[in-house]
Order: sequence, then structure tokens, then C-alpha cells
Amino acid sequence: MKISLARFSALALAASVLAATALASSAHAQESDGIVVYNAQHESLGREWIDAFTKQTGIKVTMRQGSDMQFANQIVQEGDASPADVFLTENSPAMALVDSAGLFAPVDKETLDLVPAQYRPADGMWTGIAARSTVFVYDKTKLTEDKLPKSMLDLADPAWKGRWGASPAGADFQAIVGALLQLKGEEATVQWLKAMKENATPYKGNSIAMKAVNAGEVEGALIYHYYWFGDQAKTGENSKNVGLHYFKNQDPGAFVSVSGGGILKSTQHMKEAQAFLKFVAGKAGQDILKNGTSYEYAVSGQSNDKLVPLADLNAPKVEASELDSKKVVELMTAAGLI
Repeated sequence: MKISLARFSALALAASVLAATALASSAHAQESDGIVVYNAQHESLGREWIDAFTKQTGIKVTMRQGSDMQFANQIVQEGDASPADVFLTENSPAMALVDSAGLFAPVDKETLDLVPAQYRPADGMWTGIAARSTVFVYDKTKLTEDKLPKSMLDLADPAWKGRWGASPAGADFQAIVGALLQLKGEEATVQWLKAMKENATPYKGNSIAMKAVNAGEVEGALIYHYYWFGDQAKTGENSKNVGLHYFKNQDPGAFVSVSGGGILKSTQHMKEAQAFLKFVAGKAGQDILKNGTSYEYAVSGQSNDKLVPLADLNAPKVEASELDSKKVVELMTAAGLI
């Protein structure tokens, strides 16, 4: 039997569509066996949580790795069609963005009750799962404690011009600016950012900023605490000359950023998703923070013994769910920092 070229092309197209549909259905069927986690936390930490959860429950977890705002914006774009069941972040502004879009399901009360109120939003639509402290790392060969800034705001002084660095494009630093905005208001934040543009050296990443301090490029940098602890636990080659300064006194520079976990209301696996978040926020998940090498703070259990206790940081009171990432980006862009 002869088949025309047009007829053959049509049959081939139909076959390819059927094959693609079958592959998509197969992939969906595989994912339906477990849950999908959009992980913006450190990949190694996310993997530790997932492997331990699967070992304990037998529930399969597919992890997709990305960054805070990348995933937050993606979830907003995906809406109810998002393939994600759970979203984990390093900082809370990304959680606030998804929450404001109405895309989270309420977290089970049993899970919320595990976490102190200061580390989760009042609306109960997501919860804190870890935390990190803002610190000023400094070159111990150049600065003594009496010469350190008393407040993060002091870094705006012209005396600090060319002497400190930061990673302004990163979600970590933008969370710090978000805290400053909430605590001191827009006018004070604008003035501080303008001074930062004049005074600070920009680096691409907190670890690179710390390396610059260690190498003597700048005298100090504003980063999160765990970069120093992580390097010290390895060879210490990027932090041997570096000291840690905690601002305390409820200073904006003592801001403690909350890492968040939330469940997409569009999930088809609510029971499994809730179980995973409860695991991360519960003893087993928090013990991974205590005993592991992330050096992030546990929010519902005991933290690594090497860390300054959370209670001793005297951090300012910041409502994590109200950190305004859009406004921060707007102000930092206007200041020429990003």
C-alpha cells in the first residue's frame, strides 16, 4: 500500500505527539509517587533533609535546586499549575512574595506549634525552618575590637569609605536591607544605601567578600555568620585572618534572617507535603542543623554548639512576613547597587 508524503508526515507527527504525551504522563506518574520540593536552601542541606525524610517515611522526594527569588517568581508565574508541593528558602522575603500571591496552604498546627512565634509569620501560611545571623567579618591584622563599628549604620560614615564590602546583588544582603527598611524607614534606608554606594566594595557572593577581608582587600564585610564557621570547619584558609563582630543591641546589623518552608495550595499530595515540612521543622530535621556542617541556626531545637546562642544575639524584632523585597530592589536599584 502506498502512502503519500503528506499522509506519512501527518502520521509521523501524530506518533511523536503520542510519544511526548506518554513521556509526560510517565514523568507525572513518577512524580505522583512522591513530592516535588523547590529547594532554595543550600543544596547539601536540602539533600540531607530529603534523604533523612525518605529513609524515615519511605516517601519519595524530587528536589529541584534554585535560588530564593528565582523560585518565588517562578511559583507566582506557575500559579495553580506549579508542579511544586513544597518550597524551602534561605531568606523569608521569597516566602512573603508567594504568600502575598495567595499560593500557600495553611501549615498544620502541629508543625506551627514546634516553632517559636518569632520565627514564623502570624498568618500560619509558612514557617521558619532555620536562621542565620548578620555579622561584620573583619581583618584581625588591621582592626581591633575598639575600632569596629558600633552599629551597621556607622558603615555609612565617610571614614569607612573603601574599607568594607558586601554582596549587594544577593538575596542574603537584600534581606538585611529589608530589615533596615522595616526598622528605620525608607528615608534612613535610602541615605544608608547612598552611603554604601560610596563606601563599599561590591562582591559576588558572601564567601568571596569574606575571602577579600582575609586577603586584606578590605578591612571588613557585612555577611551571614555561617560562611566563617563553614570555612573554619574545613581548612580555614579563607578565614584565618578574619574575626566575627556581632552588633547585638537590637541593631539592624544584628538582624536574624529566617529561612522558610511552605506548602503550595495546589499540591495533589497534601498529606505527604505536610509530613515533610513537619519533619524539617521537627526534632529530626533540626538535629541535622545541630549536628551537620551547614552551621545555620535551628529554630525549634538546639543549634550547633560552636554558634553563639540565638538568645544571646539580641537581634531586633523584625516581622519576617513583612520584609518588602520589591521595595528593597527598587531602592537598591535607585542607589546604583544592583
